[in-house]
Amino acid sequence: MTARVATIAFQGVEAVPVDVQAQFLSGQVNFLIVGLGDKAISESKERVRAALHAIGLGLPGKRLVVNLSPADLPKEGSHYDLPIALAVLSALGVVPPDFLDRYVAMGELALDGSLLAATGTLPAAMAANGRGLGLICPKASGSEAAWAGEDFDILAPANLIQLINHVKGTQVLTRPKPHLMVVDKPLPDLADIKGQEAAKRALEVAAAGGHHLLMVGPPGAGKSMLAQRLPSILPPMDPREMLDISMIASLGGELKDGQLTRRRPFRSPHHSASMPALVGGGLRAKPGEMALAHHGVLFLDELPEFQPRVLEALRQPMETGETNVARANYHITYPARFQLITAMNPCKCGMAGEPGHTCKQGPRCAADYQSRISGPLLDRIDIQIELSAVRASDLTLPAPKERSLDVALRVARARTIQAQRFADLDHPDLRTNSEADGLVLETIAALDAAGTTLIRDAADAMNLSARGYHRVLRVARTIADLDGRDLISRLHLAEALSYRQKPAGLRQAA
Repeated sequence: MTARVATIAFQGVEAVPVDVQAQFLSGQVNFLIVGLGDKAISESKERVRAALHAIGLGLPGKRLVVNLSPADLPKEGSHYDLPIALAVLSALGVVPPDFLDRYVAMGELALDGSLLAATGTLPAAMAANGRGLGLICPKASGSEAAWAGEDFDILAPANLIQLINHVKGTQVLTRPKPHLMVVDKPLPDLADIKGQEAAKRALEVAAAGGHHLLMVGPPGAGKSMLAQRLPSILPPMDPREMLDISMIASLGGELKDGQLTRRRPFRSPHHSASMPALVGGGLRAKPGEMALAHHGVLFLDELPEFQPRVLEALRQPMETGETNVARANYHITYPARFQLITAMNPCKCGMAGEPGHTCKQGPRCAADYQSRISGPLLDRIDIQIELSAVRASDLTLPAPKERSLDVALRVARARTIQAQRFADLDHPDLRTNSEADGLVLETIAALDAAGTTLIRDAADAMNLSARGYHRVLRVARTIADLDGRDLISRLHLAEALSYRQKPAGLRQAA
């Protein structure tokens, strides 16, 4: 008799059904696992054998074949341990087949028969719920799986003995409850920053519309401090956004104790990050920093220090909201609707253009340093501002009265206006002005005759590309939303155009 247990394989955030089949055959005593599994799956037979021995069961002296179907689908990970063990237990007659027909199983086995958490529990639970099945997973992953639905059937034993006792009716496993992460540490506040009022205004506009932002300034100007305070003025994630990013975080092993959080992700990779680290990939095609920043912020400090090929990989996701990992044996797409915040010094020494400072290498130093950022990448950044050095006298001033909470209220109002506008236009999938394009952008950012004349003249004077023209309209629409106006005025458009005025030196780079 062939015993069957349902499990899943991951292709990005998609969970593909996999059928685990186990059968005892006559012939030479052996334990074979077939079905295009990786090294972790080939080692699974030793963990399964040891776990069964730990609970007092031994394999009969027969040939045991375990097949992972479909056989042509590559499979990776240790979460196949539990479904393989359950298929073997079913073939031995310990667990009835009709019981296993109602569940999808996943989890890693320890040698003593206990179950260990495996990555990807949340997308596995969502896939099982979509198929009308329950989920058997380790106790450590139970709270994560519970987010898949209130009526979703979940068994989360700590070990194989508890699961077998539950099947026999001698023990009842309680359904795990979803847990929301309690964050006691407050986010950094904008009130900590003295001076840089123009930069704070640009940060508010970027937060309100989800726009990409570039800050250029000398060391100590507050670029990193401003970026780190952006999450404090962003609205919390709604349930759908929280579920989307948590599924990616689950695949990346980023969920702590299966707890979800409403705080938007803030990813800040070091400038030595490789292409797979940022885009995703590697042996198991894990999500990269761009995917992990989905619905949140991706902060790249010291932008010119990143590898050029890594920076160019940002261009497509900034337009499409997706990152593609293409290899010879797989092609995976992760959602990556992130807000890019970047910071850089004007030159290698960082003091180009500062009063009283003369660079020994002259203007060429700044031009060479800034030319590491390609023109097409700069063209995709909506807001580009230049910060001046903070003087010592500025630090002696009293702390600003306006806090992040005050700015966050204005940002939330602007985002509510945007969401309602897109819903009225029958585009509920759009959330911020930065996502509007085509006819939608023309509808929401219609200009009067004076505004049309202004942007046409400015486009000629500033040599704006078609992409730059549309990004100016998006930023102007956001500024008008912050002002509570239905129509974009010349003042809103003028401010948006000022944010496309590239800092000195970046014009040559573009």
